[in-house]
Amino acid sequence: MPDIDEVIHQPVRLRIMAALCSLGPREQADFSYLKEKLALTDGNLGAHLRTLEAAGHVSVEKTFVDRRPKTYLAASTSGRKAFAAHVAALQQILNSSD
Repeated sequence: MPDIDEVIHQPVRLRIMAALCSLGPREQADFSYLKEKLALTDGNLGAHLRTLEAAGHVSVEKTFVDRRPKTYLAASTSGRKAFAAHVAALQQILNSSD
């Protein structure tokens, strides 16, 4: 059985990584956009992002825009590789059940 990434495998984190990996390599999503797109609360999204950041899968950039805090998120290079490997592992599991 192929190895799956236990950090990414959790359903909300899988959706976060899918959303971030759908962006270009130098693109970022802001926290509010991701929260709305995935229908998550601030706390839920924040907790999952901390887990993904600790694993090195996402980068978090905090800044101010018009004196208001803004958080930008992106899949890291290693996060993109981990996500691709995780998706390949899931595909292999699906293909082996034929």
